[in-house]
Amino acid sequence: MAQSGRLLSLDVMRGITIAGMIMVNNPGSWGTVYAPLRHAQWDGLTPTDLVFPFFMFIMGVSMFFSLRKYDFKLSRESVFKVVKRTVLIFLVGLGLNLFGLLLNNGSLENLRILGVMQRLALAYGVGSLIGLAVNHKYLLHIAAGILVFYWALLGLTDSTILSEQNIIAWVDRTLFGASHMYKDTMADGTRIAFDPEGFLSTIGSVAHVLIGFYVGKMIMDSKKNNELIIRNLFILGTILLFGGLLLHYGCPINKKIWSSTFVLTTCGLGSLFLALLIWIIDINGKKRWTLFFESFGINPLYLYVQASLLATLFSKIGFSGLMYNSVFQPAFGNYLGSLVWAVFFVVVNWIPGYFLYKKQIYIKL
Repeated sequence: MAQSGRLLSLDVMRGITIAGMIMVNNPGSWGTVYAPLRHAQWDGLTPTDLVFPFFMFIMGVSMFFSLRKYDFKLSRESVFKVVKRTVLIFLVGLGLNLFGLLLNNGSLENLRILGVMQRLALAYGVGSLIGLAVNHKYLLHIAAGILVFYWALLGLTDSTILSEQNIIAWVDRTLFGASHMYKDTMADGTRIAFDPEGFLSTIGSVAHVLIGFYVGKMIMDSKKNNELIIRNLFILGTILLFGGLLLHYGCPINKKIWSSTFVLTTCGLGSLFLALLIWIIDINGKKRWTLFFESFGINPLYLYVQASLLATLFSKIGFSGLMYNSVFQPAFGNYLGSLVWAVFFVVVNWIPGYFLYKKQIYIKL
């Protein structure tokens, strides 16, 4: 643990995921993106599909550290803090959707209600309240129960396929209306109202943060022994990873429905990756390379919001297309040029993040 009480490996992993989210969301051209930088069309897993769940996993770990000050007890103060932060994060996400809509002269009738920030808010809120209300030795039992229930719900309603009859799409359509939902594309090119950050599929996300929360407990219980932390993370990560891979024959690994096997597989990989970072950074002291990602990691939500706003503005004024078509594509070609622009955009967002890092300014909700 750093003298500030923050776990450097956790900040670095959080920063890697935020930088990754910004990069995969902002290619020079959506028509020329390398396959590993695309999401799976439906079932399956690509490296890009790991970015959001890794951040969700890290958020769960961080929740354990942040809720310690309330002694993990439900109180007026702790509940107010959790509810307030949940509402604020949700509203920020909704505000991003509204900003993009209004900037492009859209109608409020087509405002998307859900999104990445909204899913983070809901998972944080429910997961935190469980972490405050329940004995932590039962957290994995609760997470397992949630995943079994969600698996059964999807299976019994035949909702592991992309369709408007999918129960996830039906719930969102009932709650918000099709005009307020994300439009996904089926294999035949048909556009349907289906939100990959749907309200019902947040059930899997709650289990995600609870597993991360339990990992935070494991780290704190063994904080004086990094090698013990690594051993425990490798054991847990291996069990979760192989569990997800073996069970995917009955429940497909699928990000868009945030399936139970998707939770197991990505939490397993997240645990293993965090163990690797602890071994590199905290045990072997290889820290010189971490500055770039640490700058993202200490202000993750702010920099994600900043990148979303800049991307919308750049697109509106035509700056992104101009730079890609006149500079990056001629210099590097279609696919590499698209990737180099995405990396350049990450660096553009890193600059103010580095300033905040040097000034030790933490922007929190």
